[in-house]
Amino acid sequence: METAIIIIYTLALAVIFLYSLAQLNLLINYLKASKKTDDAPVFDLNNPKEVPFVTVQLPLYNELYVVERLLDNIAKLDYPKDKLEIQVLDDSTDASLETTREKIEVLKNAGIPITHITRTNRSGFKAGALKEGLQIAKGEFIAIFDSDFVPNADWLRKTVPYFKNENIGVVQTRWAHLNRDYSLLTRIQAFALDFHFVLEQVGRNFGHHFINFNGTAGIWRKTCILDAGNWQGDTLTEDLDLSYRAQLKKWDFKYLVDVETPAELPVAISAARSQQFRWNKGAAENFQKLYGRLLKDPTVSFKTKFHSFFHLLNSSMFLLVLLVAILSVPVLYIKNNNPAYSGYFNVIAGFALSTLIFFGCYWVTYKRIHGGGFKNFVNYIGMFFTFFSIAMGFSVHNSLAVLEGHFGKKSEFIRTPKFNISKLGDNWKSNIYLKKSLSLNTLLETLLFLYFGFAIYSAVQLNDFGLILFHLMLFAGFGFVAFKSIFSRV
Repeated sequence: METAIIIIYTLALAVIFLYSLAQLNLLINYLKASKKTDDAPVFDLNNPKEVPFVTVQLPLYNELYVVERLLDNIAKLDYPKDKLEIQVLDDSTDASLETTREKIEVLKNAGIPITHITRTNRSGFKAGALKEGLQIAKGEFIAIFDSDFVPNADWLRKTVPYFKNENIGVVQTRWAHLNRDYSLLTRIQAFALDFHFVLEQVGRNFGHHFINFNGTAGIWRKTCILDAGNWQGDTLTEDLDLSYRAQLKKWDFKYLVDVETPAELPVAISAARSQQFRWNKGAAENFQKLYGRLLKDPTVSFKTKFHSFFHLLNSSMFLLVLLVAILSVPVLYIKNNNPAYSGYFNVIAGFALSTLIFFGCYWVTYKRIHGGGFKNFVNYIGMFFTFFSIAMGFSVHNSLAVLEGHFGKKSEFIRTPKFNISKLGDNWKSNIYLKKSLSLNTLLETLLFLYFGFAIYSAVQLNDFGLILFHLMLFAGFGFVAFKSIFSRV
């Protein structure tokens, strides 16, 4: 039993270490990209002959709190009205359907080229709505915004020009956050998303590896969507699915890190859970669907296959972290009861280098958003350990999502409730879309909170503090997630 525990523990640490090396390579790519001048060919939108027709798609499902904000904002897009159409793809089944219809009529009367498209069923969920709208879309290019996004008026003028390069299939922009500082929960979500949108997307794009359209705040070439096989609803992350299929068809993606598209972060832990579940399960589903095809493609480089392996398995790292965390307690006792293993444990301690790599990578991202300096660095240290503690606290929930994805268990597309929250005084507790129930996951998280409390006690009893920081972070992370889930109840 001891040998089996050590082997599994070591293998999990080794895979996490390889993942950290992939992130280190993306950091190097990011630093190289920051020194490169973008000389891509662009359309001159001041020349009417070069202005292409654009369709803006707004997929909606029961967005009572944000739909008016969305429509008011989209109506302000600065683009020739004769070269623009706005499709509101509305699958709503609640009172927001009528609210949206009335708002669209007002905008139509004001000269906005907007149409309200409804379906009798949610077949294919978001992917199905986008696919149906695409059938009648007039645009050569298709911009997509989820309901909680508020692009700036010049957004199309900053993105459309890059399609002058006929190999470009997608232009993706960086998400910004309307309510970053609303709570600790929103700050750690922003911290994680900033890392993806700054270092990972830039690093992959610069290295000519596969990146992903992020489901919103991006724009597609219509012929790219069709060539790649159109939208498909067989995974929970239709955006990642279509992105990989398009790049396997040799379409290029353009990522614009300097173009921000503001959006709202979930402020309730139940909303964050539903979003995390969908993203993590969807990534695992796409690994099962696509990685074999990518691996067999002789035109894709080994380096891109390596990065794609960890890109599609990104969410599966939660499973490995959970495994390492649970096994770390018996490992603590094995180490102290078997002096013969001391040399071996000194060797695997080298895997702690993963933490240093992550620390450096996240600091580069944090500095890009918040600036450098001693004060920001100190703030960063606190945020780094807080983020990883709470991320580990979500590992049970996310690991179950990953397992469902890998084993092919199907589930509905669960939308993330929106709140229209941007400042500290805004209240969200009366939101009608929130679920007010506890789950089995919360029980498991509470038990793990107690388990890692025992781990801390064990360290004191054994006088072995080699894993104490790790166990303190796990104790705090599971405690935070369990406490918020039980007492917030939304």
